[in-house]
Amino acid sequence: MTKISAITFDLWDTVIQDDSDEPERKIRGLRTKHDERRHLLWKVANDYQAISRDAVNKAYDETDAEFRIDWYDNCITWTVDVRIRRIFEKLGRKIPEDAFRKIVSATENMEIEIPPAPVQGIENILESLSKQYPLGVISDTIVTPGRNLREWLRMFGMLKYFSSFAFSDEVGHSKPHRDMFLCAAKQLNFPLTEIVHVGDREKKDIDGAHALGMRTILFVGSRNTDANSTKADAVCENYGDFIEILDRMKQQN
Repeated sequence: MTKISAITFDLWDTVIQDDSDEPERKIRGLRTKHDERRHLLWKVANDYQAISRDAVNKAYDETDAEFRIDWYDNCITWTVDVRIRRIFEKLGRKIPEDAFRKIVSATENMEIEIPPAPVQGIENILESLSKQYPLGVISDTIVTPGRNLREWLRMFGMLKYFSSFAFSDEVGHSKPHRDMFLCAAKQLNFPLTEIVHVGDREKKDIDGAHALGMRTILFVGSRNTDANSTKADAVCENYGDFIEILDRMKQQN
């Protein structure tokens, strides 16, 4: 039988419904997050020296592409500070530090000011699981840093269910790097072989956890791209089925 002592969760598309804030932004007459990030940078840069939106968009897009390569291939997630500094370097521009910090803050806070919604059923399952298991977070941070992801959890009443946090901007690596999972296991004080990790990405969550001997559950209720080729120990489409899935895992050798 499988001993399960603790459970860790990815956040994006596992606990947080990614981009579920976009309809609310549209209702309020706001730009998409993609467009607003570029507009913020263009506006500040243009205030100091005229520059075209196309030039800013091109530099932003190129930097985002470079970020994705580092994220996938090198297990690194740049901070927002690093990403925006690289954009200004591409543009050959410098702005006062206080103006720079305002862009960084506005970018980092966008998903707190208008927060995306929780994945359906996650609150109930976390409440139930927390009565039996220590719970942890293992999450990459793309444009919302770990401190703000903690704030998102607090806003939706879920922070209290977690006792460990491994965020890529704080750990220094992103999944599937071993440091992310080791950080969580150290805080939880259980061996990796007794921890089940839940996430939505095969390479990031399933492969990363399996490499260290963890058990895994692929959550496909938000993103099912990897559903047909997963090596996860179990697949969950609806959190209403999670306890039953976990009970079946306990019976496995």
